[in-house]
Amino acid sequence: MSPFGFTPDDGDEEGKKPEDFSAMMRQMQEQIQKQFEQMGINPAGFINPFAAFAGGSTDALPKNVVRDTAKKFVQVQGSEPIGTKDVSVVASAFEISDLWLNEAMHFPATQSSSSPRAVSRLDWVDLTLDGWHQTMEPLATGLSTAISGLLDDASGSSEEMANSMGAITGLLRTFIGSMIATQLGQAIGSISASATGVHDVGLPLLTPAHPVLIPENIEKWSTDLEIPKSEVYIFHALREAAVARLFEHNPWIVAYIRSAIVDYGRGIHIDMDAIQRQAEDAMQNFDPSQMNPESGENSFSIALNKGIFTPEETPAQRAALSKLETVLALVDGWADEVTTQAAGDRLPALAQLREIYRRQRATSAPSQQLFSSLLGLQVTPRLAREASAFWQKIREVKDIAARDQIWSGILPSAQELLDPEKFMKSAQIPDDLSGLL
Repeated sequence: MSPFGFTPDDGDEEGKKPEDFSAMMRQMQEQIQKQFEQMGINPAGFINPFAAFAGGSTDALPKNVVRDTAKKFVQVQGSEPIGTKDVSVVASAFEISDLWLNEAMHFPATQSSSSPRAVSRLDWVDLTLDGWHQTMEPLATGLSTAISGLLDDASGSSEEMANSMGAITGLLRTFIGSMIATQLGQAIGSISASATGVHDVGLPLLTPAHPVLIPENIEKWSTDLEIPKSEVYIFHALREAAVARLFEHNPWIVAYIRSAIVDYGRGIHIDMDAIQRQAEDAMQNFDPSQMNPESGENSFSIALNKGIFTPEETPAQRAALSKLETVLALVDGWADEVTTQAAGDRLPALAQLREIYRRQRATSAPSQQLFSSLLGLQVTPRLAREASAFWQKIREVKDIAARDQIWSGILPSAQELLDPEKFMKSAQIPDDLSGLL
């Protein structure tokens, strides 16, 4: 079997050639376009594996595909417009949270931004789109490069095969880019229904960073809670504003998080056999009437997390996963510790709010939704409690400034979260360095 999962031509037995794959991809394109037409999306230029041949866009991660898919998902789920009451409630919550955070953290408030601080779900997509694209594009680029390398190796020394592979390489690069963009858009659209703010995801999505809340989702989050709405809004404003300050005053963390995603992507193997199997299954079982835009499930499914890209499980791959999980937990745990310190006894329902937040994150954290749907990567929240306890211990043994200054140095590993005092000793620079010379 060839690297593409096709059986070569052997004697009288009719084998599949690369041209057959091209024809199959054309059929898939037509079916996908029909599917999205039924969803109300204009497919022109939306998912077009043959853009490379027609001189169209060959971006590794087409931003228009991400945006259109995300917005369609939001429209299906619903998005309430922002009213004057929403603006007033959010502004009041942020005004209070800024005052409290000034006492509980080392980083000053972010500069005032002309962007609104209360947004609808649709506005949230527009606001965060560039951040999503910048964060995930290197991963898509790496995958496209891997595809090119794989097909270049397969073409061998045959000029005829090389010409065929060159055409298929362009087709696959564009097709894979569209698939990644589509699934990223689906993930963003799904997250928009549950995220309470821009930084609730734990990723740097705004430049410059500033706090933003989604009133519709906070109302949904607090349904059936016998807690004053003012406390609920202040609680979320504290978390949102804290993470915004963290990212704004520590720009290297932005690069660190993105590098962790890219490092993980480098260890992903492209399984061409899986692409062929899923494509054939999808074509055989395709039924447009079964499309469910809200869940993203449909009878035509070529999912990135169903075997096309599989981790090699190398030490480097495991290290990248640990790095990503740990830094996301550190951000989440730090926000929890800072929020608790800032609120003190001024929010009577603080303990209840923290527990509700943790329970919901344990099952449907935005970062879990993103990485699971896009890469099949299970970024679990298991380290969040340990990270919160770590930051609390640092503050108790040292002070707020010492806790926050850790962000400017070497971050703790997952193992070091369990022993904060040992980490502090290892990170401490001795007054007398003569013994190290």
